[in-house]
Amino acid sequence: MSMRVGFGYDSHRLVEGRPLMLGGIDVPHHLGSLGHSDADVLLHALCDALLGALALGDIGSHFPDTDPAYKGADSRKLLAAVVKLINDKGWNVGNVDCTVVLERPKLRPHIDGMRTVIAELLGVALDAVSVKATTNEKMGFAGREEGVCAYAVALLERE
Repeated sequence: MSMRVGFGYDSHRLVEGRPLMLGGIDVPHHLGSLGHSDADVLLHALCDALLGALALGDIGSHFPDTDPAYKGADSRKLLAAVVKLINDKGWNVGNVDCTVVLERPKLRPHIDGMRTVIAELLGVALDAVSVKATTNEKMGFAGREEGVCAYAVALLERE
């Protein structure tokens, strides 16, 4: 069996008047992520991890923010397209581990929903998807509630 590991990171500014999309879930909050698409940092970091595992570039090279076709795009569709790409190349997702960094709101009530959405999109069992959340202890842009970021690691497997 062959295996590949990829790492992804994404960040977006938090602003009023936008939804806070995380892991394919609309998380109730007075601030949301600013971006060309729906700005779901968790799914974007996951796309980058999957693409990185096969040295296929990053999310911006596949879905550029200069392309009007991706204005307001649903990141679940972007992740599904990335999964199709890696599957077409003969690879499957083994497991993923993700962390969201955000001061508020607390994400614990939403983690199971995020894991369910991600597992369905990846075509894996729920126990192959880890989503964690942490604060930045009031330090940096995340700590000042100016933005949100996410990290992701993905293991791809091929027989």
